[in-house]
Amino acid sequence: MHLGKSYRLSEFIVWTRRNIYGLLALSLVPVLLYQVAGMKWLTLPLSVVSLLGTAATFVVGFKNVQTYARTVEAQKIWMSIVSASRYWGVISHTYVGNAEQTAGLLKRHLAWLTALRYQLREARAWETVASRPNTEYRKRYVIPERSESLESALSRYLPQEEIAALMQADGKAAQLLAMQGRAVRSLLDQGAITASEYAELNSRIREFLDLQGQAERIKNFPYPRQYAIINTLFVRAFCVVLPVGLTGQFAQLGQDVGGFMQGQMVWLAVPFSVIISWIYTSLEQVGESTENPFEGSANDVPISRLSTMIERDLKQMQGRSDLPGLSSKVIVL
Repeated sequence: MHLGKSYRLSEFIVWTRRNIYGLLALSLVPVLLYQVAGMKWLTLPLSVVSLLGTAATFVVGFKNVQTYARTVEAQKIWMSIVSASRYWGVISHTYVGNAEQTAGLLKRHLAWLTALRYQLREARAWETVASRPNTEYRKRYVIPERSESLESALSRYLPQEEIAALMQADGKAAQLLAMQGRAVRSLLDQGAITASEYAELNSRIREFLDLQGQAERIKNFPYPRQYAIINTLFVRAFCVVLPVGLTGQFAQLGQDVGGFMQGQMVWLAVPFSVIISWIYTSLEQVGESTENPFEGSANDVPISRLSTMIERDLKQMQGRSDLPGLSSKVIVL
């Protein structure tokens, strides 16, 4: 997620420049046909354009509200994971007197966090992180899950034989919580914890399962495709008819002015069409980049950074000094 003050205008223009190129060509065609080819009939009433623009405004606004809500919900889920993880560290130290057994519970929890974030970074057909604008912007930051294999990341917390068995499972994060549940039961059987402490630890594992399911719901179920296609069709239709409508309006204005601009005002339809259409296409592009908060874009929930924060907190509870570093880059995923 971009953690700086804001995007610079130059960054935003570079990110949307392909839309600008297309809009420029789209705006030039009706003006050239009208002014050069003499097709004076190629105009539309501005009221028709306004109606389509109003409809496009509603669908674009609706999509952006819904996609923003998805990102906010994802943030809430992961902040709940942060809070629940810290509490897991506290009760692990409080309930379990043996330092080695406590370390096992904490390492297994960190392994679950690792498996979960790798699972959430897996590609889906509807995600846009692989689009050309987003691919270019990804050169500015590093996605940890794309630069290191899951096996390598898990090796910091689990023995190799457990990793080998885990890699055969489909839902690795769920399997790690199952392993955690068996470890807690073993502590009860050994008399290391009481029945009430076992119930509390078990309820925390249930909470982690619920939070994992909520994150998976956002990951595996996209913004409804029927609304997505309507949004795209309305915006593109508006971008097509806008220069046609503005051409007639500026041509009419050109009849009322003197000097070198007389009869040439129609060319102003090009920049104004590009600017107005760019606003709509940019809003659509922002909505698409906000739709999937775990895909690995610059607007994601920073699950890798949050996992690092959790690991630092849990290790500090153990009195350890080998803490993972937090990136100082503006964009941290």
